[in-house]
Amino acid sequence: MSEDSSALLSRLQQLQCHFTWDLDRDVDLETLSTRLQIDIDFHQSQHEGESCTYSLLAYFRHLRDKREEALSLLNQSEETIRERYGDESERRLIVTYGDMAWLKYHDGDFEKSESYCQRVEDILLKYPTGSSGSFLPEVYGEQAWTYFKVSRSSLSDAIDCFHKALEVQPHDTEWNAGYAIALFCREQWFAENKQDGEESKATKRLRFALEINPNNAALQCMLAVKLVAYKKYEEADDRVKKALENDPDNPHVIRHSGNYLLNRNRLDEAIVVFKRGLRRGDQLPSFTYQLALCYKQKKIAEQRRGPFSNTEEGKWRRCCISHLEEAVEMKPSFVRACAELALLYAEEGDLSRAEETFKHCLEKLPELKEKRVCLIIHQYYGDFHHYHTKNEAQAIAHYKEGLLIPLKKYEWRQCAKELKQIADRRLKKNRGDAEALALLGQVARAEGDRKRAAEFYEKALNCDKDNEEYLSALCELRLELQ
Repeated sequence: MSEDSSALLSRLQQLQCHFTWDLDRDVDLETLSTRLQIDIDFHQSQHEGESCTYSLLAYFRHLRDKREEALSLLNQSEETIRERYGDESERRLIVTYGDMAWLKYHDGDFEKSESYCQRVEDILLKYPTGSSGSFLPEVYGEQAWTYFKVSRSSLSDAIDCFHKALEVQPHDTEWNAGYAIALFCREQWFAENKQDGEESKATKRLRFALEINPNNAALQCMLAVKLVAYKKYEEADDRVKKALENDPDNPHVIRHSGNYLLNRNRLDEAIVVFKRGLRRGDQLPSFTYQLALCYKQKKIAEQRRGPFSNTEEGKWRRCCISHLEEAVEMKPSFVRACAELALLYAEEGDLSRAEETFKHCLEKLPELKEKRVCLIIHQYYGDFHHYHTKNEAQAIAHYKEGLLIPLKKYEWRQCAKELKQIADRRLKKNRGDAEALALLGQVARAEGDRKRAAEFYEKALNCDKDNEEYLSALCELRLELQ
């Protein structure tokens, strides 16, 4: 590397852009690129995070060695920013120009790369932040959208960046919308909510963001989802209704309003909304999957009606299978949909196809980062063996695996419930069933009741005195109790 190119590389590394941010990806590039392209195709008008969508997709195109597409997208990013912000565009172009400098550097066009570096440096001289360690709010904002769009694991970083942008521009509509959306996602994904009746932080921020921009239909839907937790059904219904009237084809409105209606068990309305999403032409696997969940709920409702509803139950199960197959075909890595599909194959009596589909899910387990999906695979495979193959040993093994996944108690309670059911049934036949007693001990330990767990393991050891597994568990529990 020449002295000049080495100096240029040093300047590039000082830039704030997608090439210098540490982007930890939880999803594959193809899936994320598809999402970003859908956002671009849909939004012909202004929307939050618009310029970030172009520049982030350009970065992913670069990673796939599609340099011409990357260059075109960065040019679109600059054009979009100039059209939207006019004379106030410069500060918004820092990240785009930084990406362009890196792209030209990788193309070997050092002169153009240096030119874009200089543009960024000139903008920063014109708009100093007052501190070498701080950025302009526009840079924090784009960094926040990037972290938010790329990875669930970087959600906290996104929230922090939005907060820093708002410290400088507290009433900016875009940063407020982004901050509220990120907080909403954190509470939904990690089941964080106020338990004392007071509205959560995300709920309050959604209200504030809507005060600034009352026409944001996606925010209206998210607020409606939050309001259900506080039993404010009338306000929630009203907000969803207005959102669907104001922006019915927005994919974010479709997703959130459809989920709202699904969770409220208004299944026919939810089906209409999700079908609208598919008619838009996106063919998003998530919309197809949500449709499948609607039909699954219809199937469950028919099951509860009793044996006289077998025909209707079968109809809804087949609808569910059809949409799950379509979702998996569109996105082969959609492992959660695969697990749902496998269990439905078993309900249809096709055990070999169910087993084959479950094996595909199990093969994907080592590479899955989302623990909830791992739990679902073990839980459903346990159900498969418990209720369909009658292989109790395999059912126990997979329920126990689900119980060991570090999640909140309510998430693995179904595995715990099934293990208790198996243990209770066996103990009714044999009060001295050591394995059944140990199962109850393991469930009690997972639930945090160490004293009760120790009692069960003591009983298990009385029935199977030389069992090292039970002895080890009991010793650990006694140490914890001390």
